[in-house]
Amino acid sequence: MRLIAVDRIRTPYVARACEDFRARLRPYYAYDEIEVRAGSGKDPSATVRDETERIARQLGDGERYWLLDRSGTQLSSEALARRLDAVARDGAQRLALVIGGTFGTGKTLRERAEFVWSLSDLTFLHEWARIIVLEQLYRAAKILRNEPYHH
Repeated sequence: MRLIAVDRIRTPYVARACEDFRARLRPYYAYDEIEVRAGSGKDPSATVRDETERIARQLGDGERYWLLDRSGTQLSSEALARRLDAVARDGAQRLALVIGGTFGTGKTLRERAEFVWSLSDLTFLHEWARIIVLEQLYRAAKILRNEPYHH
């Protein structure tokens, strides 16, 4: 499993929280994280285009990935666990999760995504979205192994 995200984490407490959940995930998943450079933001359409291209370069041909986008489908933690388990049972070598930039991602990434996942109808800072994704991946791993944490 890997996460591809636009920009780096700048806030120290967010970085510590992410590292905590990365460490918790290690016994359950081989996990990798790639940060792609954010666009300038001066021209939203150019920013989306540039960031989409940078993300696409990180995806292998035919690689399975989910796009995180607030317009996607919301899942309970249990439903997320079931979906992740189904991906593993389908024989996927790796699943990539993509968090776009401030202005979202281009249409090509959305169309190519196997699943578009929404964390909430709320809008989160991108750094916080990364913490939430990591925490939910950890929670899903615990649920799938019937281990305490999710109660």
